[in-house]
Amino acid sequence: MTHRLPVSPAPDPLEAYAQHFDPLFAKRNQRESFRRYLEGLLLPTERTKTLTALANTEPVVAAQHPHAQALQWFLSESTWDAQAVNAQRLHLLRTEPTSAPDDHGVLIIDETGDRKDGHKTAHVGRQYLANLGKTDNGVVSVSSLWADERIYYPLEVDPYTPAHWVPRGKADPAFRTKPQIAVTLVERAVAQAWPFRAVVADAFYGENETFRSGLERLKVGLVLALKPTHCWWHAHEDVGSLAEVAEAAVWAGPERPGAWDKVVRTFRDGHEEVGWAVELVAGPYGPEKTQRAIVVTTDPVHLPALTTWYLVTNLPAPGSEHATTSPWAPASVAEVVRLSGLRMWVEQSSKQVKHALGWAQYQVRSDRAMRRHWVLVWCAFSFCWWHLGHGAEEVPGWLEEGPALVTGEREPSDEAGRGQKSGGREQAATMGMLASSVATGASVAGAVDHARTILASVVGVAPAI
Repeated sequence: MTHRLPVSPAPDPLEAYAQHFDPLFAKRNQRESFRRYLEGLLLPTERTKTLTALANTEPVVAAQHPHAQALQWFLSESTWDAQAVNAQRLHLLRTEPTSAPDDHGVLIIDETGDRKDGHKTAHVGRQYLANLGKTDNGVVSVSSLWADERIYYPLEVDPYTPAHWVPRGKADPAFRTKPQIAVTLVERAVAQAWPFRAVVADAFYGENETFRSGLERLKVGLVLALKPTHCWWHAHEDVGSLAEVAEAAVWAGPERPGAWDKVVRTFRDGHEEVGWAVELVAGPYGPEKTQRAIVVTTDPVHLPALTTWYLVTNLPAPGSEHATTSPWAPASVAEVVRLSGLRMWVEQSSKQVKHALGWAQYQVRSDRAMRRHWVLVWCAFSFCWWHLGHGAEEVPGWLEEGPALVTGEREPSDEAGRGQKSGGREQAATMGMLASSVATGASVAGAVDHARTILASVVGVAPAI
């Protein structure tokens, strides 16, 4: 057997992490570029993480520098399998005690929109970009993530291809809507035996019949957000939307909450916040039915838009007749709130991570190169978690201790939690100096140091525990 030539090592423990992927790269320059790419992604965001920045060369004028050209070839032309690299990344996460998934977590469906100029980049088009909150020219991708109160990490991603990219537009068999892509991602997670309590997603997916019927076909639990205007067929004189039913729920103050349950949420910094949750009985929803609707709010009188959540779940209510036949364990109102709250990982932390690691800063046009960049970004992020159990001197207490109890007033034994929106919390500082040369290996130790900074910013806006 031919002896493999050595490569310039990455700083420890990034080198130990990279060695797990070496069997997937047949050539020495692939193993070398894999290390250099991760080093560049993990460096502080003083520069936009284009290929010249990752190679630590001058922008534009040094695009032909050998280091930059090597990374360009690695991303666009080299013969390696991005799916195999992603599978190895997930294998490491599943086998490490600090990141191993269990059936108390959730599978989150997320959508990301990144602005891109021109019309040559694969999947680009004028469409709604959720990250920007407006319609613009860009690329939209749908991803699946696993999360509990301790940790979250992405599983897979598929770009959405606008209709003008396929010959027959929306009538073309190759065209897939974002909900269809999302169902495919859930299907893959089920096929790969990822454990989770429920699929969690925002109202765009919760209101989509294709997505909800797809989850029913896959026979998975779900906790989905709905719009306050979500309605059903009803008599003209009856209330017929979630907001109307919630407004009619009896409330006479905190001492006489009526139908509302008190939910206390304890956050990572130790402070507590009080919310109120009510299970609605109206239309197709109720604790004795296969679909349950729950409203969570900070103010049952005014139901403020920013702090009120409308949820639907197929997890049975404790003690209900449905609980005796359902394939899923019963979930109290507080438990449903906890599961929905885990989506705050994506709403807050994921945005920071994508910015810190250059998710949207690729300068490639092909579908293959784009997917490879995303996989490498996820490898860099997963290294941050892996580093805690291997290269870090000590594992932070928030990762060792696991989730604490967050209770509903009527069922104090239930575990529950809820994420909070970061509001005024600023992203942790990520400024720093680029190494003099990525190729020197040891001089980029700052990349390893920055891994802890990235996690610190993530945990700062993490869901309640």
